[in-house]
Amino acid sequence: MDESSTRDLLTAERDATRARLAALSAEVDGVVSAAAGSNIDDEHDPEGATLAFEREQLAALREQARQHLDELELALQRLAAGRYGVCETCGAPIGEERLAARPFARQCVSCAAKAR
Repeated sequence: MDESSTRDLLTAERDATRARLAALSAEVDGVVSAAAGSNIDDEHDPEGATLAFEREQLAALREQARQHLDELELALQRLAAGRYGVCETCGAPIGEERLAARPFARQCVSCAAKAR
């Protein structure tokens, strides 16, 4: 894939992730404000536990989206600097298949496996 196509792909994924992050933030805010208006006792109200679970689940999804957005931003920076597709650990090229599956990958498959 050429640099222009890669930039387009990363930019499109970044924009989609920003939209997902905004939607998740709105959902979290909605759950928080719905719970704030009521007198919910999470320990004793059966609905309280559900709202708390939903709030935490949405907050976790929002954090994942933030982390993904950070990875995409870093990938765009690497692309601009001419370091995209180069393993940050060993300096070898990152395989096309890996970049197709994870366009924000920072390590080759071998280094990523060792890091686990």
